[in-house]
Amino acid sequence: MTDTLSLFSEEITETPPTEGIKYAGSKLKLLPHILQLVKKTGAKTILDGFAGTTRVSQALAKSGYQVLCNDISVWSEVFGTCYLLNKKKKQDYQELINHLNSLPPVDGWFTENYGGLPNAGCAAQADGLKKPFQIHNTKKLDAIRQEIERLSLPKIDKAVALTSLILALDRVDSTLGHFVSYLQDWSPRSYNSLVLKVPNVFVSDCQHQVFQKDIFELVPNVSADLAYFDPPYGSNNDKMPPSRVRYASYYHLWTTICLYDRPELFGKAKRRSDTSDTIAASVFEEFRRNSNGRFIDIDAIDRLIRQTRAKWLILSYSSGGRATADELNQVIEDNGELLDVVEVDYKKNVMADMKWTNQWLSDSEKPHREFLFLIEKR
Repeated sequence: MTDTLSLFSEEITETPPTEGIKYAGSKLKLLPHILQLVKKTGAKTILDGFAGTTRVSQALAKSGYQVLCNDISVWSEVFGTCYLLNKKKKQDYQELINHLNSLPPVDGWFTENYGGLPNAGCAAQADGLKKPFQIHNTKKLDAIRQEIERLSLPKIDKAVALTSLILALDRVDSTLGHFVSYLQDWSPRSYNSLVLKVPNVFVSDCQHQVFQKDIFELVPNVSADLAYFDPPYGSNNDKMPPSRVRYASYYHLWTTICLYDRPELFGKAKRRSDTSDTIAASVFEEFRRNSNGRFIDIDAIDRLIRQTRAKWLILSYSSGGRATADELNQVIEDNGELLDVVEVDYKKNVMADMKWTNQWLSDSEKPHREFLFLIEKR
């Protein structure tokens, strides 16, 4: 790899406000650095391949870029539709949100499975199951979700309503940030009442696109100037059960709220059966090596870079991921030129530009490091 001087000054690009839920893979702190990298390339169209809560897509769209937003999760597609495809003013949705807030509580399916009594801790319900919400809020959830379905709203309007509902539930939950780990005792916020607000929608001049596809089905069929990828890397902690819980299961309840399909459930957290490890595994979370001794997720990253139809790529990487720095470095060398590396130290909450691109190899051995790689494909 050629040693290349950093392209960037220490100036941080101003970041427009975005909205989202608590998320294990959130890139909120990385947004100014992602925007800075994008700006220096001169790209106009951006593919956000693993959009998650869509914060990156929102920030890019608000910054004037044309965005192709993709994630395999149905709730991410709902968020993308709400924020990127919206053509109405925020106040145009107020009547709908007021109506949903006015509904009387209903004792329904969500209450039966996810509502807990306030006089018991989350992990100490009478039925022995973990509960993410108090029963007074799941009854509101039952009423609101039933009404959203009954109204037969246009797609974007429905996405706005569902996004509003999910954001409201996220404000009154009693979890550690996802629906696999719950607090032993009710969180203070769980006693608050569920109240919907109109999401911070905006109208963009660009014609954005929103997809819900496996990334390998998408990239051969779309093109962009630049692609941003943040795959769900599996943990490199060999003492932990390998990929025991997948990203798909972390947010299983958001999926059920969007689909409203009353799925088969299992376990103390009442996860969707289609989020079990054998069904919902991502190749990027794979912990095994192939017959050549290479981690399977490294092969997936290599394939992803090769198949992407874009001049530039920005790749997120965590020092806690399964892929080693040396292996990832080789993949980058095989597919293009590494123009720059940005390191974010979450512990100190500061950014450091790597003045020489090979510095990141030694720095990746330190804990809690997040890197952004700007790559120009051959």
